[in-house]
Amino acid sequence: MNFEQYWEATSEWILTTGAQVFLILVLAFITMRIIRVSLRKAFGAVSRGQETIEFRKRKETVQSVIRHTLNVVILGVVFMMILDKVGIDIGPILAAAGVVGLAVGFGAQDLVRDIVSGFFILVEDQIRVGDVVQLGDKGGLVEKVNLRMTVLRDLEGNVHYVRNGAIGVVTNKTKEYSRYVFDVGVAYREDVDEVMEIMKQVDEELRQDPKFSRDILEPLEVFGLNEFGDSAVVVRGRTKTTPGSQWGIGREFNRRLKKVFDAKNIEIPFPHVTVYMGQDKKGEAPPLFMAGQAAKKVKKPARRPRRKR
Repeated sequence: MNFEQYWEATSEWILTTGAQVFLILVLAFITMRIIRVSLRKAFGAVSRGQETIEFRKRKETVQSVIRHTLNVVILGVVFMMILDKVGIDIGPILAAAGVVGLAVGFGAQDLVRDIVSGFFILVEDQIRVGDVVQLGDKGGLVEKVNLRMTVLRDLEGNVHYVRNGAIGVVTNKTKEYSRYVFDVGVAYREDVDEVMEIMKQVDEELRQDPKFSRDILEPLEVFGLNEFGDSAVVVRGRTKTTPGSQWGIGREFNRRLKKVFDAKNIEIPFPHVTVYMGQDKKGEAPPLFMAGQAAKKVKKPARRPRRKR
């Protein structure tokens, strides 16, 4: 085949088969764009008037999963159509794909388990993008959720890829609302009722602060004296906040409470040891002998006289 025949054959293929392949690719791209815009408008219409943080998290998660699933289906159909246009018989390929899919179904049980678990996680609204969750021994901010795995980023910036089939217990710390539990330890000599009133006053001041008032949903709930510790009595309380705000509110509350305790001379004790020498039958305690050792002075070596040059 000379150059002219090769050029004629190439030109004919470009004008016929090549044009059809290009048209298929263009239509696939347009279809994916239409799906993306349609999903955005559909979810926007559904969420109109109820654009809360919780609903927005669920909307973004479900929208992302549907879009990626449809894109995979469209790309698979486009691939088969292109093979058919270039003259490759797709019948044996489909038959082989069915056999391979059956074999993979038996061999890749973990993959099937991941997909089924991911489906129920999304349907039951257990995890959404933007939630702070604990999945077994891994926890962090949910950055991505699909049918196969959940991607978390912890406080140190580490990214954890957790298979949905391996998730046994889901602890969602930012579902609808959050709580922060305070365990305030004070010395045994302090008045517990006074400590409880101070905690309520600090909470009242915090709720009146414009920086924190939006994130605190309810006044502080003080349960009372919760524990007799080794060196302190522990007063427990909790506050209700918007999802994800509990840690910031808790840190600010502790900071303000510490300043008030310092101003009112309320002791926040630290662990200490009491030595009890015991008593004999006469009710007398044996003497306590304490021995100390003075630090020895280390003699500095004498400086050598400098030689005159």
